[in-house]
Amino acid sequence: MLCSLCNGRTKPFLKWKDLEYARCKNCKAVLLLPDCYLPSEDEKNRYLRHNNNVTDPSYVEFTAPVTEAILKDFTKEAYGLDYGCGTGPVIANQLQSKGYKIALYDYFFKDDKNLLKLKYDFIICSEVMEHFHYPAAEFRELAAMLNPGGKLYCKTSLYFNTIDFENWYYKNDNTHVIFYTEKSLKWIKENINFSSVTISRELIVFKK
Repeated sequence: MLCSLCNGRTKPFLKWKDLEYARCKNCKAVLLLPDCYLPSEDEKNRYLRHNNNVTDPSYVEFTAPVTEAILKDFTKEAYGLDYGCGTGPVIANQLQSKGYKIALYDYFFKDDKNLLKLKYDFIICSEVMEHFHYPAAEFRELAAMLNPGGKLYCKTSLYFNTIDFENWYYKNDNTHVIFYTEKSLKWIKENINFSSVTISRELIVFKK
């Protein structure tokens, strides 16, 4: 298979239970083979089992790096989009409670395509990018929706070579189909319409 992100060649990486993974030789992403993807209805049902209570203190704390970064970078006059908000848009809820204007979009639960035609000052993409079946196309779409100088705030668990992938908890969710590395993120910055990327274990920020 070719890499779903950079279209680079891949090599076999791991077989685990009934799942099979490859690794991109170019951007170093780890990819679930498409034959192993869940059917759409099963994927939706998996998301419905997530315990995404917007008032859960642990959930609020988990997403706090994104919320705090937006509060620091933008005023209430900015317009934001929670892309892949799911059934518990905790970051949007936190920001809305402070007077911020946030639109909610989700392919399964709030599929208003008109929202994808608008422009935003910032976009939230928290625990979403690992679900992208066509990540290059989705990142291009996200970049196109940002105003100049706008920011895309992403949260995911990055893969590092020091991680024992076979025993890594993050791969156990079989709706996770791509695991990014720092090199993957730099490829996105260099090949999609972003001017910069800042990377930490808690937060990834692409700037238009």
